[in-house]
Amino acid sequence: MKKLALLVFSLFPLAGFSTAAVRLPALLSDRMVIQRELPVRVWGWADPGEEVSVAFRGQEASAAADGAGRWEVYLKPVAAGGPFEMTVRGSNTIVLRDVYSGEVWAASGQSNMVWPLQRSNDAEQEIAAAKFPEIRYFKVKLATADERRDDVEGEWLAVSPQTAPEFSAVGYFFARHLHQKLGVPFGVIQSAWGGTPAEAWMTAEALAADPSLSRFQQDWAQVLAEHPRKTKAYEKALKRWETAAAKAEAAGGRAPRKPRAPRGPGHPHAPAGLFNAMIAPLTPYAIRGAIWYQGESNANSGHGKLYRRLFKSMILDWRREWGLGPFPFLFVQLANYGRVSEQSAWPEVREAQAMALDLVNTAMSVTTDIGNPNDIHPRNKQDVGRRLALAARAKVYGESGLAFSGPVFRQATREGRTLRLWFDHLGGGLSARGGELRGFELAGAEGKYVAAEARIVGVNVLLSSAAVDAPLKARYAWAAAPDGNLFNKAGLPASPFRTAE
Repeated sequence: MKKLALLVFSLFPLAGFSTAAVRLPALLSDRMVIQRELPVRVWGWADPGEEVSVAFRGQEASAAADGAGRWEVYLKPVAAGGPFEMTVRGSNTIVLRDVYSGEVWAASGQSNMVWPLQRSNDAEQEIAAAKFPEIRYFKVKLATADERRDDVEGEWLAVSPQTAPEFSAVGYFFARHLHQKLGVPFGVIQSAWGGTPAEAWMTAEALAADPSLSRFQQDWAQVLAEHPRKTKAYEKALKRWETAAAKAEAAGGRAPRKPRAPRGPGHPHAPAGLFNAMIAPLTPYAIRGAIWYQGESNANSGHGKLYRRLFKSMILDWRREWGLGPFPFLFVQLANYGRVSEQSAWPEVREAQAMALDLVNTAMSVTTDIGNPNDIHPRNKQDVGRRLALAARAKVYGESGLAFSGPVFRQATREGRTLRLWFDHLGGGLSARGGELRGFELAGAEGKYVAAEARIVGVNVLLSSAAVDAPLKARYAWAAAPDGNLFNKAGLPASPFRTAE
């Protein structure tokens, strides 16, 4: 009889009984930080037609779930503060505790954004001092998707010596600086994946809309078409490797290099794949802005010139998707890495990054002075975070007169055998760190660059060379690992540049 009653109940549930509890996305959870001074958007899922109410800081709003079971409400903007509770009621009640309102930033990119505090300079001391209960971070679990997802995996954590080691070092130092300066709670949403290209972080629609970028989707279609054949070849190679490795181990020798699996479905390089899984679900959540550290993968793929359109398109794409207007987008220019004489796309990617400054509400932190020519993951993340924070203070939080950028090339004027260079962001004046100016080159009509004699005269740099009678072009720090030493007196390095292509 009990089994029969259970079967009848399952077929004919009681009138008004909700078969699905109200559910919230992972971002809306205990310990979250809500962006202050912007409308508070709260959303989730319930039975179609179910009424859901949200109460927070003396406000209450309600909405009915639509036919797909999704609902959302907006609350009026709130000032910084906390901790608070947020209550969501439907067929069930959810109480979110230890909620703060303050500043929220998304932190994305590839491995140098992922790079954890525990592997950065002075890690032991930094972790021991990481006692900031009002700094929270949410680390998005790595995932890819062919279609847009509506949720991610992760949780909000308060910064402590126990939680800080895995936090993005750049994100942590950025947040710490601003938290201490602004005196408000701070949240960082870390959504980053090492070794990934920019095209994976933007929408398929944005890629398809630009003929120069649609090649990424075309190339990926070819990758998928060839995947079955390459997988069979890989499996054969893997078996041969296993046999060779076993023989090498038995003989006490060194095993050969293991073959790499071919790219294919689910690979993080798939165009739009990371946006679908790791960015799209975040876009309903209000943020102040984004910090970005990426470019190495595109440089290593030879995408120097193409990155000009790719990077700008990605920034605009994110702004459209979040629907918050042209929110601040602060990014890190590639650090020095590789041999000085190496011919690579790294200088062109740096140039493309600088070109993104044409977009409103952007700023760039130069790092060619704090990288490691022999390590693509420089450990000095303190200065990277601090420079991004300086940009935020000046560009976002209205701290007038603050130097946040090193010298940026503006124009060149020819004066006989000399080329005079003009710069923005003088930061109190130009300076040569560690001796005479280095890293400048000149070229005439034939386009062959030679080392230039460079000297600072007032607000200018004057270039000349006995080998160039009529200089037409100049460039500075134009190498994968440049040796340039132009700074401003605020201690910030000049961005690499060339006057013409």
